Amino acid sequence: MTTYVFRDTAVLLKRSLRHILRSPDTIITTAVTPIAMLLLFVYVFGGAIEVGGGNYVNYLLPGILLITVASGIAYTAFRLFTDVSGGIFERFQSMPIARSAVLWGHVLTSVVANLISLALVVLVAVAMGFRSGAGVLAWLAVLGILVLFTLALTWLAVIPGLTAKSIDGVSGFSYPLIFLPFISSAFVPTSSMPGPVRWFAQHQPVTSIVNTLRNLYAAQPVGNDGWIAVAWCVGLLLVAYALAMSTYRRKIA
Repeated sequence: MTTYVFRDTAVLLKRSLRHILRSPDTIITTAVTPIAMLLLFVYVFGGAIEVGGGNYVNYLLPGILLITVASGIAYTAFRLFTDVSGGIFERFQSMPIARSAVLWGHVLTSVVANLISLALVVLVAVAMGFRSGAGVLAWLAVLGILVLFTLALTWLAVIPGLTAKSIDGVSGFSYPLIFLPFISSAFVPTSSMPGPVRWFAQHQPVTSIVNTLRNLYAAQPVGNDGWIAVAWCVGLLLVAYALAMSTYRRKIA
């Protein structure tokens, strides 16, 4: 049974990736907004923001990477919505394929597409002066956290992709995720924020993830932020997966 799941997932993954290759503008569009924000904050606001020394692009990059992922998963929800409204899921139901493979094909496509967008953003950051003294293991840890974060948000995106009644409904859910980094340590230190805002910023998941990524590629000790970031990513992933599969069984399977 497990062999069939992997085989069917691979087939449906190839199908989704072909759609991406035929329409690469979706990846470019996903990267455009984060890159524009990177340029804006570094070259317009960066000189007025005090982050304790160092290159502001190095401080800013983790938050921009998370915004890139949040932008990318909106397309996952849209692709799912298109398949559901177009009757593709009903056709798959009549075929002898693993039911979960349909969702996993979309989810893994999201991971691949987002990794490409993230690579584009990092290349622009390097051109703007981003530098890192981190070793291979630290960068693998950065990659692992970004993949976990992408998986968690993608499974969250599956829910509106399956249940939304319109394109506006399926795309609107990602806006809070895109703006969440603004109330975190992504753009400025949380110490500069007023009391209630500072408390929220310090205890929401984005701050620990941003701090962990920043310390990893700066070759600095991660501290408790590392465990907290992984716990947030894994916790969100498990909850989102359970809710998405429950929604899928109720709506489609």
